[in-house]
Amino acid sequence: MRRLLKMPLPSVIGLMLVLGPMTAATSASQADVSVTPPGCTSITDSITLFAERISATRIGYGLSPDKPTIPGPTIQMYEGDCVAVTLVNDTDQLVSLHPHGVDYTVLSDGTGINNGCVPPGRSKTYVWGSHPPQKRPDGTIEPGSAGYWHYHDHCMGTPHGTGGIDAGLFGALIIRRQGDLLPDLPTFVVYMGPGETINLRKAPHTPVFVANEGERVEFEVIAHGDDFHTFHLHGHRWVNDRTGYATSIDDPTPVIDTRTVGPAESFGFQIIAGEGVGPGAWMYHCHVQSHADAGMVGILLVRRPDGTLTDQEKRAMYRWRHMHPTPMSMPGGHG
Repeated sequence: MRRLLKMPLPSVIGLMLVLGPMTAATSASQADVSVTPPGCTSITDSITLFAERISATRIGYGLSPDKPTIPGPTIQMYEGDCVAVTLVNDTDQLVSLHPHGVDYTVLSDGTGINNGCVPPGRSKTYVWGSHPPQKRPDGTIEPGSAGYWHYHDHCMGTPHGTGGIDAGLFGALIIRRQGDLLPDLPTFVVYMGPGETINLRKAPHTPVFVANEGERVEFEVIAHGDDFHTFHLHGHRWVNDRTGYATSIDDPTPVIDTRTVGPAESFGFQIIAGEGVGPGAWMYHCHVQSHADAGMVGILLVRRPDGTLTDQEKRAMYRWRHMHPTPMSMPGGHG
């Protein structure tokens, strides 16, 4: 008690009121908290993810036990959806799912302090909700859930999941608003991570995203680790808003081709492949020079509208594969 009294007395009283008597009954029971967020009237969809070991140093999420990927599957929702996500842990590590951007109670927090970790051989169901913009009783606006978010482990290695994230336990989470335009292809996910890697790989083993000229494509950029990165896409620009595209001819939102992203931040955008510039092997990379030099580079390969490659693209891809003689992934890892 003497140690507690070093705190200001009101803080001690507040702490005691919040915690209450720490008995075995109260620590074991969570009956006073629902796993379902208040805004979820019913479960609209369900997903099962499997945490699976890929190699000695890599673990990924997958939609089936034999198909883990890094990044994990892109999960998409619409505002108003309420999704039950079950994580099956087939690894020998303590892992979890922690989402950004959605509505969830502490029982779906995916952290150790809220008993959200999944032991080896066990499973756990988390519930993620979402909502459209709405007016609060005081007249202010509660923003909607729509955006380019992400999910990741929060238990492996440290209470913050550093070991799990470094191993590959992360993925994109996209919440759309009714009426949003949809891309013609699956979302291109760019994870800017530790060791100056993209999706835990270094060029030329980083993703080559392929589209035909004129197709609507979508990028989501996610960062983790200790560094800030500057994502730059050659030849293309996007509007710096929630979707990446303008909503009117006189939309004043800035148009950009580079954006800085820090740890646990994410953003996304849509573009028309090759619009105004034609087909080509267009680089995307971190514009921190030392990061790009270390192999933090990938390619958006825009083919002709009929899906064929120009001779210039063939030559560019040959040079690309021989320009970056670097390891496949960060030291100690396997791609």
